[in-house]
Amino acid sequence: MNPEVETNAMGIAHLLSQNTGAGLIPLILLVLMSLGTCYFALLKLWLGIREQRLNARFVAEFWQHESLLEMEQQLARTPPQESHGRVTQAALGAMAQLGRAQERAVSLKLGSPDDFLLRALRQAITMERIRLEQGLAFLASVGSAAPFVGLFGTVWGIYHALLAIGAAGQSGLDKVAGPVGEALIMTGFGLAVALPAVLIYNFFVRRNRLKLAALDDFAYDLFALLVTGFEQSASNVTQLSDIESAKRETIKKGQM
Repeated sequence: MNPEVETNAMGIAHLLSQNTGAGLIPLILLVLMSLGTCYFALLKLWLGIREQRLNARFVAEFWQHESLLEMEQQLARTPPQESHGRVTQAALGAMAQLGRAQERAVSLKLGSPDDFLLRALRQAITMERIRLEQGLAFLASVGSAAPFVGLFGTVWGIYHALLAIGAAGQSGLDKVAGPVGEALIMTGFGLAVALPAVLIYNFFVRRNRLKLAALDDFAYDLFALLVTGFEQSASNVTQLSDIESAKRETIKKGQM
């Protein structure tokens, strides 16, 4: 009966009871990594769905406004909470700055007005890219580090199991297989934590590419509207090529 009782006692509960101090650190780290992965996944998913809805509503309202002045006043009254609104606000702010400089006959020394607007759009899109990538570094770190944390827990558990077996003077296979197999649970736990983090990371990376592609497309239309109106002239094709090429590259990456 005693061997059966000892065999049945093997498991996570027995592993926790046999490990103290440094032996519990890998397990605590893996639990924190797993909780952090769930937190970032749920948070970014909720924020993404919310912002997607706000962006769709903003774009629909944007093309229904009679003038850009009306849109600028609306953005001044209600700060935008979506990426398209923030990019529009940055573009309109750049146009207002250009207008004030022309009224005062002041040279901005930043190139042509089109280049100044283009830089404002690029900076706004860069800020949106940084905001979208928040939390991805944590997910990538969990995906790469969790297996090694679990492996360290396994090595530490095997080390203490062998010390206990040596001190008891029992070297039979049945005495070694139980504690060693029990220690291998930490490796499986590390892989179980790393795999969801990698999948979630890849999901949000692709999702961000599609969002940035849509944002680049909107920025292209906004640039054309502010510079040339709804019709593009041949002289503006070169100035718009940078945004257009970036948009195509992002779309291609998102489809891969």
